[in-house]
Amino acid sequence: MESTDFPADIRAALDRGDHVQALAAATAAVAARPDSAQAHRLLAAAQRASGDPAQALASIDRAIALAPDDAEAHFERAGLLLGDSQLDAAQAALARSIGLDPNLFGAYVLQAQLALGRGDLGEAARLRRLAARIAPDHPQLAAIEGTLALREGDAARAQAILATALQRHPDDAQIGYALGFVYMAQGHLAFAEQVFRNVLARHPDAANLRALIADLVRQQGRPGEAVQEIAPLLADPARATPGLRRIAGELELAAGQPTRALPWLRDALAAQPTDRRTLAGLMETLRQLGDRELARSTLDAAVAMAPDVADLWQARLAVEPVGSEPAQAVVTRWLAATPDALPALEARMALHDGAGERDAAEAIARRIVAIEPGRSSGEMRLLNGLIERDPAAAIARVEQLLSKATAPESQQLLAGWLGLAQDRAGQAAAAVATFSQLRAGEASQRLPLWQPGPSPESWPEPGTVAAGTPAVALLWGAPGSAVERVAAVLGAGLPGFRADRFGQSPPRDPLQQFDTIAALQAGRLAPADVAAQWRAGLPARGIGNDQVVDWLPFWDNQLLLALRPHLPEALLLIAIRDPRDMLLDWLAFGAVPPLAMDTVQAAATWLADVLGQVATLHEQNLHPHRLLRLDAAVDDAAALASAVTAAIDAPLQPATAMASKRFPAGHWRAYADVLGDAFAVLTPAARRLGYE
Repeated sequence: MESTDFPADIRAALDRGDHVQALAAATAAVAARPDSAQAHRLLAAAQRASGDPAQALASIDRAIALAPDDAEAHFERAGLLLGDSQLDAAQAALARSIGLDPNLFGAYVLQAQLALGRGDLGEAARLRRLAARIAPDHPQLAAIEGTLALREGDAARAQAILATALQRHPDDAQIGYALGFVYMAQGHLAFAEQVFRNVLARHPDAANLRALIADLVRQQGRPGEAVQEIAPLLADPARATPGLRRIAGELELAAGQPTRALPWLRDALAAQPTDRRTLAGLMETLRQLGDRELARSTLDAAVAMAPDVADLWQARLAVEPVGSEPAQAVVTRWLAATPDALPALEARMALHDGAGERDAAEAIARRIVAIEPGRSSGEMRLLNGLIERDPAAAIARVEQLLSKATAPESQQLLAGWLGLAQDRAGQAAAAVATFSQLRAGEASQRLPLWQPGPSPESWPEPGTVAAGTPAVALLWGAPGSAVERVAAVLGAGLPGFRADRFGQSPPRDPLQQFDTIAALQAGRLAPADVAAQWRAGLPARGIGNDQVVDWLPFWDNQLLLALRPHLPEALLLIAIRDPRDMLLDWLAFGAVPPLAMDTVQAAATWLADVLGQVATLHEQNLHPHRLLRLDAAVDDAAALASAVTAAIDAPLQPATAMASKRFPAGHWRAYADVLGDAFAVLTPAARRLGYE
């Protein structure tokens, strides 16, 4: 797990040209964090700036060994590939041809590359111009110019510059690297793969480039081939670093081979117990294997080796049913190992809350804030207790905290709690004002609402589901539906559930893009292509010829143009509550995905249109679907699991304790006067969906 406290000082020293200080700070960072790829990258930058390219190359190689699929580290290595021997040869040629000091050219190039590394594009361009006066046709200048164009957002120009330069200088590794990254930025993964393969063929010393190539192969939906790509590295003990073993496990998992993934990920975690990505991969592997005893033994071994790592204990706790005796036993062991560890105390507090032991939970909360004053988990739990007992006092307390808060994140969190306190105090108008101000303030940082499409004049005939077709389900819920809680249940119980559309690397298919609605309506996108692109992307998401439940970020009935004829096996799972409760929930708690709410009235109009489409789908039975009515189950983990189980006919267990309580069903009536106009807009959709 990378720390964030050391890079700023080192980069500041590099920026001001204090290479001695930068080198000392980077050396100390590596000594303190020998497994930190970031520390080794900064050490390489400091060594390079201090005139030691050989050591810089060794440091960047170590960074790549620790994080083999870190594209930025590979890019920095490309700048170092010119090395002393290549640079000397270039300088000698220049000296013979134009009689100028080659060291001056090399200095300009080096400084330009360092400027690129720290993001100073203007300085890099200036230094490139100075170097161009000495050798205007030198390949290094093309690499710098192309990289500048890419950093400035002009990928097409970068590609033109670098592709032309590579034709002239096919053996130049730096140009090859730069062109490969341009192709990656453009999404041309096959071209990037080929360019990097060419670099590797000409420079076999860059063997760690195989990990980057493997990642490109994986992104193209060939995880099994990607595993073979890194096999030579895995066979070499000197190169089979924890990072590479983690990649091997991830690739095996993506290829549908959790049994083969397990030893790689287990070994990688043993070597780097704080690496969250490795732990996430291991947890997914254990989930897919479905062997609870294996999960217990694997994670027990992990916590035994690193008892002070909270993430490992939390993973171990996740194996046990929520609130069960085994879960309590895990927390007891955790606290015995690290008595004052705040995450352990927070886990104990959650268990007390889950068991209805409010006083005990508050006692733990007081202990938490005694250890770390201001800790949000403890403060919020104490505040929650105050809201339940004395809402007026809670309002005063939150207002006091708000007057002192300076960080925007703290202000937003406290504003939400102020609204909840006002709600509990029966101050509906004040709560609406507080929540409305909070939603309006964050609107510019949220996703814009998509434009619902009109219903077509006729629907295509449903396709035929072939025998043996794997089951497919598509999950969606409008803001306020609590669909994320359904997703938690599915994620805990179904290996084929995918929530990656809400992560850092979502699929690039039409079901991810809001503009698919307009594209289908206008005929710019063929319905068959929607289904084809969705299917084509499944292997890269770790889904072979298996069942899948895909959580969608949006829904519109225009998608039925594709689903009815081309994906007839897909079952729609749509989470709903009373639409007026959904609007109030969205106002108070926000939405998943994070959609903007500019005003309550505008949100009500949009929500009415979206839920009207759901009503049409349901009334006309336009496609196989299940309405997951969560009104009574939204805060009941067992009832929620039962509702989802009934919908998909597969036994599921409660996922986790509810993180926070939502408003109870029918709570919208407490706001009937304040939000009457907005609720009036939603009433027709509510009645069509069976609510009075």
